[in-house]
This record gives sequence, structure tokens and C-alpha cells, in this order.
Amino acid sequence: MRASLLCNASLSLPLQPPSFHSSKPPLLSSSNHSNSANWLNKTLIGVVSGALSLGLLVTPPTSIAFEASSIESPPSSSASSGYCLEDELPGRAEAGSDSVVTNEGIVEEAWEIVNESFLDAGRHRWSPEDWQRRRGDIRSSSIQTRSKAHDVIKRMLGSLGDPYTRFLSPEEFSRMARYDMSGIGINLKEVRDENGVVRLKVLGILLDGPAHSAGVRQGDEIIAVNGVDVTGKSAFEVSSLLQGPNETFVTIKVKHGNCGPTQSLEVERRAVARTPVFYRLEQVDNGKISVGYMRLKEFNALARKDMAIAMKRLQDMGASFFILDLRDNLGGLVQAGIEIAKLFLHKGDTVIYTVGRDSQYQQTIVADTEPLVSAPVIVLVNKNTASASEIVASALHDNCRAVLVGQRTFGKGLIQSVFELHDGSGVVVTVGKYVTPNHKDINGNGIEPDYRNLPAWNDVKNHLSQCSLISHGFSVGF
Repeated sequence: MRASLLCNASLSLPLQPPSFHSSKPPLLSSSNHSNSANWLNKTLIGVVSGALSLGLLVTPPTSIAFEASSIESPPSSSASSGYCLEDELPGRAEAGSDSVVTNEGIVEEAWEIVNESFLDAGRHRWSPEDWQRRRGDIRSSSIQTRSKAHDVIKRMLGSLGDPYTRFLSPEEFSRMARYDMSGIGINLKEVRDENGVVRLKVLGILLDGPAHSAGVRQGDEIIAVNGVDVTGKSAFEVSSLLQGPNETFVTIKVKHGNCGPTQSLEVERRAVARTPVFYRLEQVDNGKISVGYMRLKEFNALARKDMAIAMKRLQDMGASFFILDLRDNLGGLVQAGIEIAKLFLHKGDTVIYTVGRDSQYQQTIVADTEPLVSAPVIVLVNKNTASASEIVASALHDNCRAVLVGQRTFGKGLIQSVFELHDGSGVVVTVGKYVTPNHKDINGNGIEPDYRNLPAWNDVKNHLSQCSLISHGFSVGF
């Protein structure tokens, strides 16, 4: 299992939980590198960053969710077809299989993950040559116990000099894998079908949780939420649809496995995200100017939806300026940050670049709609503005939509993935980093504000106007 996440608890800044991936490759028994590279299953489930609580669901809810009686049979063609095969979902090693997983194999599995995906984010302590030599050292030694294998992996990862790349014991990985942002006790995996269409499968489920009690099972496909077809939607979008007030109900349509029936289930929400958005309208300059103030505490599954509501209401109330307060916002769901940035940007504007050795981390993310509001924006930042917050701040700043006011930001711009090993342990590996639309590396540098103190409102307008002219290639006289 894999999960893009920053989660090193030893650092003073709370870091970021993951998007889960699962590899489960056959353990390497030869030195054929071209074959060994094929086993890595690199499906990105979701990217998370910042000070996001894992929300571990360690106590199963006791109340029972209700199940609707509507059941649909699959088309007869698929039911009778010999080509209807169940997916092999990523998961833990099967009971009893641990005996065939050697200690050396577990260590080499961790070695291969680093070899394929690790990005040295500036410390320059990793090289392919040194890493190949380390593989030779592993193969030349005998590792007698599983505990010793885990110690070898810890030392191996420690040699990278990356504070975010680390080992997870089976217990730590199990707790992390239960992270739930859906509100009903499931994790979702994005899977592309033979036509390239994104479909959502249940990657993990909390036993005796709301979804499980209602009849959802590991491997089920989520087809609709409250009557809305979710085919092609991201795991983040669908998790946001599933979220809602505690003790309310959501109706989900699921297909059991690849060949089973389709069923509508009513699930009671139990674990919910609280709104992170607070807003109000301020009158300044003796009532001459109306300012819409929005405080965003973290980027959770409700952040984008609640931010859009706040922006619309403040605009309807007559706001001619907006203040987005990201001070002390350590992050959260990266995808939530990206979607919130898009609310302010013009179609085609770059939100962020991602850089990594693996092609899936080499992306240009752009806005795909027009902005929800067009008024000038001030973004308040400080030294604890980190990760997803820095993505939003840089996107608005570099696209001339906002001025930044306050202190230099924290400088957390890395992407981690969590990989499950065959014995149920895991490794957290830095696999990429974020680069701003103006091609500045966030990590270790932070973002420098335009002003230390709140500027005059006319100065904000003039700054953004000049920024826009310069970005479009026009000269500006002073």
C-alpha cells in the first residue's frame, strides 16, 4: 500500500499523512533489474500534507447503519462471461504467507522502492552507484530475524539523510492505513479501466464501521453518491461528497467486486470533518470599503466546499477586497489546497508544478475554470504557514491574484509515498517536490511575502496591476 504523506513525528512541525499505495511484488530472487522494476504498482490514491490529524479510528462505532433493499443484478453478459475476473486488490500478506517471505527479501523490497522512486531533495547524499553497492552488501549478508531485517531497513533509509524517509513497523502501518477522510470508514483507490476511465474502489474499510455495517466490502466499486454518478471523479471529490454532519445519512450505490450485484446502501455518517472556514464582512475606511475576511484553519475534505460558500456569500454582501488568512495553517489535504487555489485563478493558470523521478510526479497542475471572485486578494502568512497553505499562497501570488503579507513561510514542499512491504510493515519515501508557478522551489526556502504589514488598499490594487502587466510582457514605468 502506498500513501503520499509527510508523517515524521520527530519533527516539531506536524507533517503530512498519506495517499496509500500497495506494491506486493514478488520478492526479488535475481539481479535482473528490468524485471524487478515492473512490480511497483504506482497508482496515486491521494496526496496529503501539513498538520492533518490521521483521525485514527481505533474504536469501532457501535450503532448500526441502515441498508436499503434496492439490489440490481449485473448484466447477464458479464455474469455469464468467462472474462469477468475479480481484481487482486492490494492488501496485507495472506495468512500463513509470511513463512515464504525471507528477511533478506523484505530488505531488498525496501531497497527497490527507494531505487525506483526516491527523490533527493537537496541533501545530495544519494547516488545510484552508492545505492547499488548497498544492495550488494545486503545480498552478501544473512539476516537471521525479522527484527534484524527491520533494523537493517532503518539504517539503510537513515543513510539517505532525508528526515521524512523512514520505516513503519507493522503496527504503525496498520494505524496509518486506517486513516479515513470519507466520514463513513472507508478509503478509496482510483483505478483506471480498459478505456482509461477513473473508477473508485474501496481500498480499505474499517471493520464494524458505518460503511461495513451497511454492507460495503473491500474491493467494492463506488458508483454513485446520493444519486450523483461518480464515474471519472477523483477520490478526493467523492470523499467530499460522502462527508456531512454527524448522524446524517448518505446513500451510496456500490458494485460488489467485478462480477457481483449493484446495490444501494444507506450509511449513517459517524466520523466527520469540521468546517475549517470562518468568515465575516468588515467595513473599513469609515465604511467606504467592504472587506471579506476568510480564515482557513486546515485543508480537510470540507475546505473547498465551505470556502466556495464563504466567497460567494461575502461577494453577495458587497466585498470589494478579500483577505485569506493562512497564518498558522500547517496544511492538510494537498488536493484540497489545489482545488481552493483554483477558486481564485483564471482558466489555464498554473497552480503548481510537481517534480520527481517517477513520471507520475512530473506534472503541471492548472486551473480548469474561471475564478469564483475577481476582487483583489490579500493572503496573510507567517512562519507556520506550511505545505498545502504554501501551494495556495504561491499560486495566488505568482498569478498576480494576491499580495502576500506577513512573514516568510515555513518551506515544506515535499511529497512522500507510503509503501507497504510483504510482512505488513512499510516505508515512507520522499518521491517528489512542489515548485511554484514562477519555478521557485518551496522546500527549505519558503515564500517571501510582498509586505510585512498590511498595505493600503490602493497599494494592493497597484501592486497586482503592475504584476499582471509584467507577467504579460509589458514594461511598467515608476
